[in-house]
Amino acid sequence: QVRLVESGGGSVGPGGSLTLSCAASGITSSANCMAWFRQAPGKEREGLVGMHTDDRKLYANNFVEGRFHISRDNVKNTLYLQMNALRPEDTAMYYCALVYRGSCPALRPDLFDAWGQGTQVTVTS
Repeated sequence: QVRLVESGGGSVGPGGSLTLSCAASGITSSANCMAWFRQAPGKEREGLVGMHTDDRKLYANNFVEGRFHISRDNVKNTLYLQMNALRPEDTAMYYCALVYRGSCPALRPDLFDAWGQGTQVTVTS
């Protein structure tokens, strides 16, 4: 059974940085896609960016590549999201998601097979 565990969230001031991690276990396929989503209070869950084991990336239209950077360690089965220059509007629960096999699909929640429990990111002065 696949299990995803996010960590690294917290509370920071505007302009601060955080690095989120998502550790995956129970993966049986060597080729898979992992992605980051977020959900702010009262809003729908939105996809941010996905990354395949072959290093191909899929960005959401609103993904701010200049501030956020995705990476993964395939040996550790861990996905990362480095977030810089954080803004209050980045406040949300951040989730990691996985597609067991194949390429990264569109960043729609219903297309992903497994989810973590989320890690809260709060940006406030």
